[in-house]
This record gives sequence, C-alpha cells and structure tokens, in this order.
Amino acid sequence: MDCECAKDIAAQAGQGWSSFQIGTFTVVGYLLYRFSQTLPFLIRWPIRLFCSLTGLSALWSWVSRLVRTIKGIRNFYRLLSRLWRFVVSSSEDDALRSAEPGLRLILLGPTGSGQTSVAHTLLGITDRKSPLTPVMESTKLSAVVNGREVTLIHTPDLLGPSLGDHRRATEALRSLLLVSPGPHAILMTVEAPGSISKEINQDPTRAIQGTIELFGDEVQSYIIPVLTHSGRQQTVDELLDQDKGDLRRAVTLCGQMPELVDIRSDCPLEVQKMTCRQLLGRVTEIKKLRGHFVHELQRRQEHFREDLLTDMSSSLANKLGHM
Repeated sequence: MDCECAKDIAAQAGQGWSSFQIGTFTVVGYLLYRFSQTLPFLIRWPIRLFCSLTGLSALWSWVSRLVRTIKGIRNFYRLLSRLWRFVVSSSEDDALRSAEPGLRLILLGPTGSGQTSVAHTLLGITDRKSPLTPVMESTKLSAVVNGREVTLIHTPDLLGPSLGDHRRATEALRSLLLVSPGPHAILMTVEAPGSISKEINQDPTRAIQGTIELFGDEVQSYIIPVLTHSGRQQTVDELLDQDKGDLRRAVTLCGQMPELVDIRSDCPLEVQKMTCRQLLGRVTEIKKLRGHFVHELQRRQEHFREDLLTDMSSSLANKLGHM
C-alpha cells in the first residue's frame, strides 16, 4: 500500500515537472523568437543553431506559427474595422443626400421686437439667458434643424431711423447677397398687440410697408409676420377678433397669417421646438408655392456674371488662337 502511494506521488511529481519544463521551454522559445526579430539576419542563425542543438526547434516553429496566427487575426480585425468605417461613412453620406433641401431666411423687425430670441428659436439655441447685444450689420447664421440646413440672416434695425437711409439700404442689400440666390421667406418680427413696450414703431402694418419699401413690391407675398410675446395665452384668432384694424391690415397686405412666438428667457424647451417646427413649416409651404424671392440686385448680378463670362471667354479664346 505504501509502495503504491509512493508511486502515485512520484508520478504526480513527474507530471508537474514535465508541465514546468514545457512552460519554461515555451517562455524561453517565445523570448528567443521575439529577440531574434530585432537582430540582423546574419546574427539570427546562431540562435537557430542553439535551438537545434538543445531540441527547441519544434518549440521555435510552434511559437512562430502562434505569432503569425495572432498577426493574422490582428490584420483581419483591422480590415473589418476599415470596412465598418466605410459602411458608416457611406450611410452618413446617403443620409445627407436624402436630407430635405435647406431653407434661407431673412429676419428683420423694429428695435425691441425680439428678433434675436426668434433667431435662437429657429436655430435650436436654447440658452436665452445670455445678454443680447444689438446687431450692427447683417449677419449670416446657420444650423442643421430637424435634418435640414437653415440659413438665417440676422439684420440690424432696418425699419428704424437709427442707421440712416444709406446704411439701411446697404444692409438690406447685404442681407440679400448673404442668402443668394434669394430668401425663401422674410420673417418680420413685431410685438403682439397689447404688449407693453418702451419701443416705438411696433405697428405691423408700418413694418410690412417698410419691408416692401426696402425690398420691392414682389417681396410682400414672402413676408411672414411674427408676433412676439412674453407668455400670453391668446391665440392669433383671438388677437384678430380683438384687433382694431392694424393687425388685419397687415394680414391683408402680405397675405400671410401671423405666427406667435414666446420670447421669454425661461420659455419651455418643448414650446420652443414646437414653434420652430411651425415657423419652418410655414417657410416650406411658401418655398413649394413660390420658390425663393429674387431681388433686382440679384437679377443684375446674374446678368453681370453672364456678361463677364462672355467677355472673359472671348478674351481667352483670342489668346489661345495666337498661341
């Protein structure tokens, strides 16, 4: 009985020693292989000779195959990663190509009518608590809203006397150039009737007439009146019912129903999003019906480009003929 136990213990010890030897040889073989990769070719053969003399050649080959397998798996993973990035980029390009066409807008209104707050609502800017500084020149703003690019021109006080006639005319024409070939709509902001304001010239009819004076008679069907307020609960229909005539004359003049926009700094986000959808929906309707507004400046600009192209083509053709 004691002899059998001794034999079992000896056998287990032998197996443990064999495992230890295999592990040691594996580590030594791997280290030798990695070390040999860093050496010039003429120095590698002594290591290979040493492995042959010590019986490590088979282990060398096994470690070499293992390393090649690992490299193959790594290269295959890199290939899959590149393929995945290609598929993702192609999907994004398809999404951009299938996105709805962009919208071009001009935003104007008398001082104090909440023009900047309306711009924030349209572009999805939720921070209304930062101080609002007056805009001194026509400024181009853009953002991707609900899968389409919205370009908006934020104008200075084009309807008031603060800029002077020459500056007003310059900034009005600059705003048109910034949305070339033309805006799909002009959003004219005025305070809703009944609002308490320290500003003057908040009459929507006078504001629309001033806009037509700046851009011409053809612009009136592209004007959308935007009535700004600070949390009032009345609807547009209720305002029209209570109106003494000014708001109705404005609606008749441009042929567009007004939109109400809450410009409170703490206006709920959901209200802002809903207002943005409604305004952009109105602009999309005008775009489908009438396309974009084209001013005389843009007609002349296009005509000038064609004349310039013709003159330069003739000049270049004559130059090529003498070469």
